[in-house]
Amino acid sequence: MDTPLPLPPPAVLMPASMSRFAILLGGELRRTPELDAQIAGARVIAADSGMRHAETLRITPELWTGDFDSVSDGLSEAFAHVPREVHPRDKDKTDGDIAIEAALGLGATSLVLVGAFGGARPDHGYLHLTQAVRLAEAGVPTLLTSGAQEGQPLTTGRRHSFDYAEGTLFSILAFTALSGLTVEGAKWPLDAVEVPFGSSLTLSNEVRGQLAVTLRQGRALIIVHLHRPEKG
Repeated sequence: MDTPLPLPPPAVLMPASMSRFAILLGGELRRTPELDAQIAGARVIAADSGMRHAETLRITPELWTGDFDSVSDGLSEAFAHVPREVHPRDKDKTDGDIAIEAALGLGATSLVLVGAFGGARPDHGYLHLTQAVRLAEAGVPTLLTSGAQEGQPLTTGRRHSFDYAEGTLFSILAFTALSGLTVEGAKWPLDAVEVPFGSSLTLSNEVRGQLAVTLRQGRALIIVHLHRPEKG
């Protein structure tokens, strides 16, 4: 049996009108000042093994949901006081999807998907990216983060402005062909270009000044490396 994790301090109660939710997912996580600021004041729901991030972040979720097939005995004991919503293992939704639906049912109007990248299941990681795009299209702003990286959907028809440090590495991941893609404030700027699906044109760019991205048509998101990854 695993050694139980120490209990984090109780969460500060937020007003009932709070609409930003942090969803703890099972991917990789690095605690950073940026991540702390992004989840400050948010209501929190843990999805299955994503609960392990609660100890790292020193927060207590208001709900723990999933089929609990990836939860260790130690984690279960450490957070035994958190209300649970247990689902069968044989289901047609992921634990993360269930947690997101729970947040929306509680009135979430924006989401932070914590631990959205990496981990043992790349298929789940891919789903988190496409979920964020779908949610943004439905009017729910969604940020994906691992602490070291973060991602944001690029909704069409508007200019997205970002405040990242000079030299920050970023890529634009496309899920369709892109039309009218403009990238300003970058080492390799683009001016209303057409990007075929599967092109590497939008990978590995760098911030040069005030980064801004505009997309006329297509589905995409920006991935930013807040802490530059080591070269393999």
